Amino acid sequence: MNELNQIEETKQTGSAESDLTLAGKYITFKLADEEYAFEILKVREIIGMMDVTRVPQAAPAVRGVINLRGKVNPVVDLRLKFEMSETVPTDQTVIVIVQLHSQKQVYTMGVLVDEVQEVLNVDAGDIEPRPNMGDFSNSNIEYIMGVAKVGKRVIFLLDIEKIFNTNEIAMGDNATSN
Repeated sequence: MNELNQIEETKQTGSAESDLTLAGKYITFKLADEEYAFEILKVREIIGMMDVTRVPQAAPAVRGVINLRGKVNPVVDLRLKFEMSETVPTDQTVIVIVQLHSQKQVYTMGVLVDEVQEVLNVDAGDIEPRPNMGDFSNSNIEYIMGVAKVGKRVIFLLDIEKIFNTNEIAMGDNATSN
């Protein structure tokens, strides 16, 4: 029984430490009616919707590429990546330019979202571990770092590197040095 208590304490301590490391500034955005957030340090800029050039035989979530100040950057529709309906651009639709690290390289890409909400400072006490979906989920939700509770809002804190696979990140071979 004592061993079981130690395991439970370790789990609780681990999640508390994890929550502390997740505390910080996030940029929040909407996809459909849900709210999500990226760590602000991963976001380079937010640009208005612009023409996206399709890439033949690209993954379904890859909308194409954009020319941003002379650099070609892939644009991924996060709704499609999350198996939602395709983003229908509105005057609120934006492309969030993010920087990712994969295999010792830094990549820049655009992430299409419905609407950016705000920059939010999330305290450790407002963060819960990602939900345990058990046998009810047939998908991997490792990309959810935690869930922030802000007032009555629930905001999924996302790990950008875990959302995209290396092929999506490297699409367009737009590696940049940091």
